[in-house]
This record gives sequence, structure tokens and C-alpha cells, in this order.
Amino acid sequence: MLENNPLTASSRVPGTWRSMLVLFGFILIGMSVGNIIAILILIQYLSVNGEPASLNIITNLVQSPDSVTNGWYGLMILQGMAHIFTYLLPPLLYWYYIERKTARSFEMQPTVPPVVWGTVLLLVLAFMPFNSLIIEWNSGMSLPDFLTGVEEWMRNKEDQLARLTKYLTTFQSFGQFVVAMVVIAVIPAIGEEVLFRGVLQRKLAEEWANIHVGIWVAAAIFSAIHVQFYGFFPRMLLGALFGYLYYWTGSLKVAIFGHFVNNGFMVLMIYLYNRKLIDINIEDSSSVPVGAALVSLVVSVALLVSIRREREKRLTQQ
Repeated sequence: MLENNPLTASSRVPGTWRSMLVLFGFILIGMSVGNIIAILILIQYLSVNGEPASLNIITNLVQSPDSVTNGWYGLMILQGMAHIFTYLLPPLLYWYYIERKTARSFEMQPTVPPVVWGTVLLLVLAFMPFNSLIIEWNSGMSLPDFLTGVEEWMRNKEDQLARLTKYLTTFQSFGQFVVAMVVIAVIPAIGEEVLFRGVLQRKLAEEWANIHVGIWVAAAIFSAIHVQFYGFFPRMLLGALFGYLYYWTGSLKVAIFGHFVNNGFMVLMIYLYNRKLIDINIEDSSSVPVGAALVSLVVSVALLVSIRREREKRLTQQ
């Protein structure tokens, strides 16, 4: 279990499921407020000849961003606001005002040895080839014939998100790369780890008295909420990886760091590839040989074991 000495009083809402409903309410309110603020900002930012943009331009921004002047930056504003007001602020407000705890209580260990940070960096990078193999397998998934309509809808949704991702990661300048690093790597790493590992994983583990169930259920929810059906399993594996990093290091900062390394490395490699500085297309999962993926899995397991042993070593010293 993830345990720590409580620094504040107990939750204002007793019971895991009741408190989860409150958290869900916080998220819905945050999404609504975030969308309103984003729309107000974009109406001004996407103004034409000094005239505020109409609400229709927001629809055009999502459906056809390349037809909107400054559409790339507009989408980044929309993406950033969505993450902040959905994944970051709601769980923090819930944590402070419902659980009556502070950010310090996310950390079960006061310090993390430098060697652990280095191991996490290597682990996240080493895990990528194996996860690419899972991405390739998941993308080829097909449903039974009687679910053809559902599968078509899922494919269309996936293609739409893929086009949007492609547009957002086609950087025209170094400045866009920096903005993308903040919006795609930094903000999601902090917000998603606070919500899914810091709050949800801990609450589920406490409810079921089983950290492993808590980790995997939180990872499944983490993957499902992205609504990318043909990337569900690789994202769930990543969520579980971050969950075990949190559990075995006792530090949410380590999980945030791992999440940032994963997203940030992808953004960096795409930028370098687009600028023709490297020949490796990291988005091409089919280019990963099975042998390399298996080596990736073995190395990843070995690094995970070393992180777990470091935890056990610290516990025996306490």
C-alpha cells in the first residue's frame, strides 16, 4: 500500500466511491470553466482585422486548423487549457478541500536517491521499443462483424485524432517546439500524474487494500479517458509503469518525471526528424524489430527490479 503519516485531517466526504463522485464533479466543473475561458481567449486571439472571432471559428479550429490563421497556436491554447482545467486544478482542489491534505502528502519518501532518477530516465527510454510493438499490435485490432458500425466509428475517431496530432507535431520553428514541449510534455505530465497516480491510484488502493489492483485499474482509466481505442493497451502499460514508479519510489515527482521523459522524448524526436536532423521516425512503430522489442522488455524489467530493490534497501534502513 501507499502509506504516509497524515499531515491533515481526514476527508470531508467519507467513503471512497462517494469521494470519487465528488472528484468527478470537480473535473466536470473544471472542464466547463476551462472551455469557457479558452473560448474567450481564442475569440480575442483569433480576431480578424481587430474584430473578435465568431464562435464558428472555434469549430473550424478543431475540424480544420490549417484553415485558421494562427490555428496551430490556437489549438495549443485549447489543449493547454483543457489539461490544466481537467487534469490538474480539479484533483488539486479536491485534494486540498475534500481530502484536506497538501501537496506534501503526495510524497511518501522525503528524498529520492540520484541513482533512481537516472534509472527512471533509462527505463522510460528502454521501454519504448517494446511498447511500440504493442502499439503496432493494438492498431491492428479488429472487432467481430456484428460490431462493424462501432469499429467504423472508432476508426474514424482514431483517424481524426491522428490528423490532429500530426498537425500539432509539425513544427515550423524552434519556438513552436518549445510551446509543444510545454503543452504536450510538461503540463500533461504534472496534471495526469496528480489525478491518476496521486489521487485515483491511492484512493483505489486504499479501498481494495491491494496496490496492484489500484495501479492497474487507475492505468486502465488513464488510458480509456484519452478516447484512443487503438492505443488503449500501450497507454495502459505506460500508466501501470508510472504507477509502479510512484509506488516503489514513494515520490509522485518521479512518476511525473517519467511521464515527462516519455512525452518530451517523443516531441524532441519528432522535431529532429521534421527538421531532417535525424533519419529515425519515432512515430513509425512498424519499424521496430521483434528482437529489439524483446531486448527492450528484458532491459525494462531489469531496471524496474533495480528500482524495487532500491526501495527495499531504503525500507530496511528506516
